[in-house]
Amino acid sequence: MLKYIPELTDIVIEEIPHRVTLAVEVTNCRGNCPGCHSPFLRKDIGEELTPLLIDKMFEDNFGVNCFLFLGEGKDGDALFALADHVRSAHQGVETALYTGRESVEPVYWEHFDYIKTGPYVEDLGPLNKRTTNQRLYYHGTDITPVFWRKDE
Repeated sequence: MLKYIPELTDIVIEEIPHRVTLAVEVTNCRGNCPGCHSPFLRKDIGEELTPLLIDKMFEDNFGVNCFLFLGEGKDGDALFALADHVRSAHQGVETALYTGRESVEPVYWEHFDYIKTGPYVEDLGPLNKRTTNQRLYYHGTDITPVFWRKDE
């Protein structure tokens, strides 16, 4: 089972380039990043995320073309099943995952178009800083530089 915080679900346009993204905050985070902006997500809280709830989110949010799981939770099978549901039930919608891990196993690419890796390290900054340790991949290709300003 994968849990999320319904009140934190939102449409975002800066997490995934050139996509209108529906982002859900997944709980039961396995990370322990210093400076984490949401340490409460480490707890076993929230509601179960189900295919029916995802379908309702799409009904309520016209124009979304990417679904982002902000975190993996502790049930990889449920995560993969929900990502696969997004792809099969919502044609043309891409799937994305943010994990605080440095890398993911190859099987993740069977379920996600975008994967952002790396724990947040405050001194290194977020994706829009050239010093960041975090990376955003699209089908395995590092696209992190699209976030960097040309004048920096």
